[in-house]
Amino acid sequence: MNRIFILGGGAWGTALAQTLARADREVLLWAHETDTVAAINAGHENPVFLPGVALDPGVRATADLAEAARAELVLLAVPAQFVRAVTGGLTLAPAAPVVICTKGVETRTGALMSEVLSETLPGVAVAVLSGPTFASEVARGQPTAVTLAASDRVLGEKLVAALGSRAFRPYLSDDPVGAEIGGAIKNVEAIACGIVVGRGLGENARAALLTRGLAEMMRLAVAKGGRHETLFGLSGLGDLTLTCTSLQSRNYSLGVALGEGRTLAEIQGARRSVAEGVSTAPAAVALATRVGVEMPIAAGIDAILHRGAAIDEVVATLLARPFRSESGLSDAKS
Repeated sequence: MNRIFILGGGAWGTALAQTLARADREVLLWAHETDTVAAINAGHENPVFLPGVALDPGVRATADLAEAARAELVLLAVPAQFVRAVTGGLTLAPAAPVVICTKGVETRTGALMSEVLSETLPGVAVAVLSGPTFASEVARGQPTAVTLAASDRVLGEKLVAALGSRAFRPYLSDDPVGAEIGGAIKNVEAIACGIVVGRGLGENARAALLTRGLAEMMRLAVAKGGRHETLFGLSGLGDLTLTCTSLQSRNYSLGVALGEGRTLAEIQGARRSVAEGVSTAPAAVALATRVGVEMPIAAGIDAILHRGAAIDEVVATLLARPFRSESGLSDAKS
């Protein structure tokens, strides 16, 4: 798996290309934006999505999806709501697996990214890469650990060998569903933590919200067939902690701005990058309803983002919920 094709020329896709090129892999990065392709190939930089990072000369870019057919391995790093469109017409080499590096839930269907690929790329072997990863740190070669989840252990071990390096360390898991849920839902919880800080509700409240957000992630993962212990690992607690505590996080910083009184339209209008939690929130709530679990924090964020609910009213509603036992974090209604 030396020839690697990366779908998505945003910050994360570019960072993955950078770390793999440094490990002497043959990397080709697909970007939708022709100016991004030109900047990478001519100037070895991605000034829009990953500014200030000089890219390895081995990172090459293309706008031609047909190039994917030459790859031995494909990494998927486009925004979640574009996965179906991008992969729908994709042709891959017969044995090439796809590693999902996108974190989100499809809004229209409530499908996980693996479920989308089962429709657009039937029969293709799929794994999930998720964990606490700020793209700029990965691109600069700072130490990073991630979960690499695959149902097929042999495939998982091959992927760890293909993607791992001294500074980028994949830890193998056999629970791709749990890894997907962790990566997707932590973005919604990060918006909630940002709102708490932006509203001045205190560090106690943020810690409580982070913990109860983890409980929501666990409940949904178990209901979808994953294991709750996966959410205590890098793709759950690790990613949640990172995303809920740093302004580098697009979702957390969006939440802070909302808490300070800015509107969603105002915040998004000033950004080129995607805060996945915005579109994941309604999808997560719909999915939770379908599988019979409660996610009050996610439901509150959905109400604020998409249903015109006032932040203070949502906070009051959450604080008025009945007292419950903390034991059994994965129970449907805890």
